[in-house]
Amino acid sequence: MSNAAQMLEAETAQIVACTVSRDVSNFDLLIEDMEAELGESWGDLGFDETLRFLDQPDASALQFIAIALDEEDESDVPTVSAIVARAKERGIRVLLIVEALGPAALHQLMKLGANDFLPYPLPQNALHEAIERLSAEAVAPAPAAPQPAEPDDGARAPAFRSGNSRDGVILPVHGLAGGVGASTFAVNLAWEIATLSKENGPRVCLLDFDLQMGAAATYLDLPRRDVVFDMLSDTSKLDTESLMLSMVTYNERLHVLTAPGEMLPLDIVTSEDIHRILNVARSCFDFVIVDMPSTVVQWTEAVLNQAHVYFAEIELDMRSAQNTLRMIRALKAEDLPLEKMRYVLNRAPGMADLPGKARVKRLAESLDIKIELQMPDGGRQVTQANDHGLPLALHGATKKNALRKEIGKLAKSLFELNRAAESAKL
Repeated sequence: MSNAAQMLEAETAQIVACTVSRDVSNFDLLIEDMEAELGESWGDLGFDETLRFLDQPDASALQFIAIALDEEDESDVPTVSAIVARAKERGIRVLLIVEALGPAALHQLMKLGANDFLPYPLPQNALHEAIERLSAEAVAPAPAAPQPAEPDDGARAPAFRSGNSRDGVILPVHGLAGGVGASTFAVNLAWEIATLSKENGPRVCLLDFDLQMGAAATYLDLPRRDVVFDMLSDTSKLDTESLMLSMVTYNERLHVLTAPGEMLPLDIVTSEDIHRILNVARSCFDFVIVDMPSTVVQWTEAVLNQAHVYFAEIELDMRSAQNTLRMIRALKAEDLPLEKMRYVLNRAPGMADLPGKARVKRLAESLDIKIELQMPDGGRQVTQANDHGLPLALHGATKKNALRKEIGKLAKSLFELNRAAESAKL
């Protein structure tokens, strides 16, 4: 019996990794890959027993745990979160293996400190490469202690800022009611600015921050990339390169950060995340157009504070009037910069529509606002261009569309104002 006990102790000491799951038999390919990579040097634990095991001295031999989750484990996310947190306290690296797990749950676990995640079924060699990355992290030298910054030369600037900062203009577009044409306005404004000059034109990007219903990818016929979710999940290491890799380019003139492929909760990002994204974007581009969700969220304040001009799009109807009033009250209550708001009336009445013009005047007076931009109704041609994934300027039927002309005038005005401001600085 003593020999058997010694053999058991030796075998236990060789356990360097564990899978953690509700039922590991649901992840048979993971079992095969773990055996191929680690032989007999791994074990398997359930959720509840993992927490108990991590508090034992034997857990110190673990190099990593692989937590396997599917859609049925959504209710166990609090327990899994506790496992991730406890593992990080013990210095044990965490690899997530996920199959059809909701993005909000995955985001939460990554925020808690999970080191990496892989989709299930596992791609070929994916587990091998992930283990190598985890091993490299384990042997990487600790970062040097930060040196005191000199008090004068801008050392407090965030590390993610580009050395060749363009200090771009941030122009959010916020529809104050559904269907008022805010995304159409944002997409076409971005394209018109980007194509103002054939040579040495402004660098322009479009950020689709409507994480649930974002339409920029549809209106420009662009793919929605998984890397967008990865970037939003952890912005702490965001820099110029990672932001550019998250974007897709339209016709080699306009860079677009599309909304993620999956519908995400709007609070998956924080104000700090949004500040980071905007700071990096403005360091890379001359103009940053932001397509905002119609819902006001916690990080709307972050966008408003960074904006140079905040376009609020409305229509000539009661819902827009009521929502505008609510928005004004909310900004005043929080002491936010209401003066940045520029109201855009879409589907505005024509020159000959005198009753319509009178209604616009009464609307502005009743809300105590100035409607500075009145965009004409582009008609069915706008819907056709959007459905074809083309800006109005590139769709044959809409090149001379009245809405396209007005957006083009606005783009030229913004470009000239910015150029004048830059010249004044010199």
